[in-house]
Amino acid sequence: MEQNESQLIKEFLPNHVAIIMDGNGRWAKKQGLARVLGHEKGAQSVTETVETAGKLGIQYLTLYAFSTENWSRPKQEIDTLMNLLISSLKKELKTLQKNSIKLVAIGCIEQLPKKAFRQLNEVIEKTKGNEKFTLTLALSYGAREELVRAMKAIALKVKNNIISIEDIDQSTINKHLYTLNLPDVDLLIRTSGELRISNFMLWQSAYAEFYFTDVLWPDFRKEHLVEALLDYQKRERRFGKISEQLI
Repeated sequence: MEQNESQLIKEFLPNHVAIIMDGNGRWAKKQGLARVLGHEKGAQSVTETVETAGKLGIQYLTLYAFSTENWSRPKQEIDTLMNLLISSLKKELKTLQKNSIKLVAIGCIEQLPKKAFRQLNEVIEKTKGNEKFTLTLALSYGAREELVRAMKAIALKVKNNIISIEDIDQSTINKHLYTLNLPDVDLLIRTSGELRISNFMLWQSAYAEFYFTDVLWPDFRKEHLVEALLDYQKRERRFGKISEQLI
């Protein structure tokens, strides 16, 4: 493991890593345990991944924690996830402060239960001055909903003559997304072997490198993140150009 980490080239680390944390339920099922225990074990993976990303020098880490579609899950599971969110926020606040990690949230967070909403905003407020590393939680998030919301906001500005249709460009759209203060995703990781991005950061991942692993999220550890980063550093990111132009 340490040898793999030493192979990383610091200058070529992705600036923004996003992770679809998948497989908590399947992990629990394989162990013969209740799904809630899979989510609790997955929270440990979050802690280790955040710590590892910060130590390696990743500037932005976004975790897909709860999607708009997840509201259709059984109420008991939703309640468990929300309680786990609250307890994790309380538990990790000291670590966030100690390591100068700023917490940000994207999505329809006003849909969260009041207790979770208050705890989330409390931690966001207390860490807003931290500058070493930005951790973003995607909560009640869906990329299509985000884009619809942005289009409506832009349309309203056109209607009220605040901007003209000719003014609308990619920058305009970026400014109306939840992620207006975040850079585009460089590396998108999905665990559990599923090969889809499930309505996650569609606009921001236009040129992201995708990395899929069969590892279930509760088993995802430091070495798995390093493995994904090493794979990323083997990629040639051309952004529409040809290889010769990058030399």
